[in-house]
Amino acid sequence: MERPAWAPQGIDISVPSVSRMYDFYLGGSHNFEVDREAARKAMEFLPGLPKIMQANRAFMRQAVRHAVDSGIDQFLDIGSGIPTFGNVHEVAQAADPGAKVAYVDHDPVAVAHSQAVLEGNDRAVIAAADLRRPKEILANPEITGLLDLDRPVALLLVAVLHFIEDADDPRGAVAELREALAPGSLIVLTHASYEGIPLPKEEAAGTVGVYKNIRNPLIMRSHEEISQFFEGYEMVEPGLVSMPEWRPDTPHSPEQEDPYAFSGFGGVGRKA
Repeated sequence: MERPAWAPQGIDISVPSVSRMYDFYLGGSHNFEVDREAARKAMEFLPGLPKIMQANRAFMRQAVRHAVDSGIDQFLDIGSGIPTFGNVHEVAQAADPGAKVAYVDHDPVAVAHSQAVLEGNDRAVIAAADLRRPKEILANPEITGLLDLDRPVALLLVAVLHFIEDADDPRGAVAELREALAPGSLIVLTHASYEGIPLPKEEAAGTVGVYKNIRNPLIMRSHEEISQFFEGYEMVEPGLVSMPEWRPDTPHSPEQEDPYAFSGFGGVGRKA
């Protein structure tokens, strides 16, 4: 397999990557055939995956605009993936040109492509780090050199926590990040769930099996389990809801929208 110019040396391009699969779902071009093959296999069980990802991105953009409207001008996006149209820095800096955005990802392709996209933008950086090791994120010089953690920050954990198994203590990692953030900070979070998927759980579980086979387990958590990530935060109205229902510009209903868009949950919390 020929290695494209944008693919960093040293990565195994014969193994699927969840960030490149996500890029494929969103119609991006930074993915390999091995990623597309795995994504298509997942879509055999859950054909609405691209729609779920689009709803996820739409929620993220809405939440970023809310954060700017709330007076926040610093963003820490962990598990940011491969940049696509409508990234956090584009949305935030369109609303507030002074907004600063620190991206974090452990995928070398995501990091390398982010570096290229952010070149010349002195208010946005990318750091190579892993959510499972929050101390390393908080001490990373790229992040500490840009963000002032003594001031409110919007922490984005968008479509990342469902790739962290309970054995890796995702709640502990989120709590550690929360403790490091200043009062008034926000957490912006989305998470996959069987709840809301317009298919029997047994059918949707086939997609979970695909991710397990590529050694990136997809952990489907309940509304109650996801709500526990907001411990220590005051929920912003309307709370933890399906993504199209979070402060839509125009009213949404399952009858008017692709039903897959209502799969999983999104919410925003504020640290008192």
